[in-house]
Amino acid sequence: MPPKKGKHDETKVLLGRPGNNLKSGIVGLANVGKSTFFQAITRSPLGNPANYPFATIDPEEARVIVPSERLDKLHDLYKPPKKVPAYITVYDIAGLTKGASKGEGLGNAFLANIRAVDAIYQVVRCFDDAEITHIEGDVNPVRDLEIISNELRLKDIEFSNRYLESVEKLANRGGQSLEVKKAKEELEIVKRIIKMLEDGQRIANHDWNSKEAEVINSMLLLTAKPCIYLVNLSERDYIRKKNKWLPKIKAWVDANSPGDAIIPLSICLEERLSHLETDEEREEEEKKIGAKTALPKIITVMRKKLDLISFFTAGETDEVREWTIRRGTKAPQAAGTIHTDLMKTFILANVMKFEDLAELGSEANVRAGGKLLQKGKDYVVEDGDVIYFKAAAGKS
Repeated sequence: MPPKKGKHDETKVLLGRPGNNLKSGIVGLANVGKSTFFQAITRSPLGNPANYPFATIDPEEARVIVPSERLDKLHDLYKPPKKVPAYITVYDIAGLTKGASKGEGLGNAFLANIRAVDAIYQVVRCFDDAEITHIEGDVNPVRDLEIISNELRLKDIEFSNRYLESVEKLANRGGQSLEVKKAKEELEIVKRIIKMLEDGQRIANHDWNSKEAEVINSMLLLTAKPCIYLVNLSERDYIRKKNKWLPKIKAWVDANSPGDAIIPLSICLEERLSHLETDEEREEEEKKIGAKTALPKIITVMRKKLDLISFFTAGETDEVREWTIRRGTKAPQAAGTIHTDLMKTFILANVMKFEDLAELGSEANVRAGGKLLQKGKDYVVEDGDVIYFKAAAGKS
């Protein structure tokens, strides 16, 4: 008999339920470049990047296209009227201040807005500029990281203690009902979460089983959200890839948020590039200065952090489209991202691998080469699959 799997043998369960409509919030202290970054990544005139705290009162929202060479290739092969990329929705959230967890500044609104997103882009400032005030008086990104970390953690402790009270009431009813038994199990999980938070830890940086993840997801904890740290450098430092704060930021993230990505960028450079009218002009400017935009990396790293993959639907008469699902999704659930009826009435999926289609040049050649696969309801969709779903009642 093979040994039973222990707790540590379980596949890591990711928190959250992001899918085809991924939402990311841009957070940070006031005046670190959040709204300017929002304008650059969305190429949008929204926002109000003014030189004072709380220039952004309500979160601005825009969609950002996910760069995809595979989608471009499929469009070239099929030549349909439409090409529909995947996207993420980005929110520019009002700047946080020390004391936000207690309602200071726009604290309550800020923290409520973070609860609504799937993941966080945290912007920290590493440049000096006498004309742009810093809410803490001087530039110190490690201190700023500590402020934000503490405020999110303190608010989570508050959320968790309130949640604990409601679970305790149910668990203390007594009896052996399934509801009471579940509440007692949940009670132990919540107590463990509170202990971690009080010890200064982020919930997202730990391994959880499926039962624990279900509880955490229902609590909507701020520190359970994946975070990518965006280090805002001067244009000069970004081009030369040097800044005195970078090693200190890495040390802080390794100690306090292990496994999370750090991406240096220059928001003032991104803003300048975003004002150029064509891709050719932007590429020419990048070549001239010897540095590339960080925006595509910022988008794709977030998708990777959330373990998201893409499948495609394609046709000559309609469109080619990229869809976003979480890795491990089975065919009926993938079909459900297109329409819930496709999931309910799923029959099978005709699957081509993007690499085969790109190499052989047409769907007919893939079919002739015996590489068009028919898959049933237990098929786990793979990144890059080009799929035609068949469903009952004529739905496909």
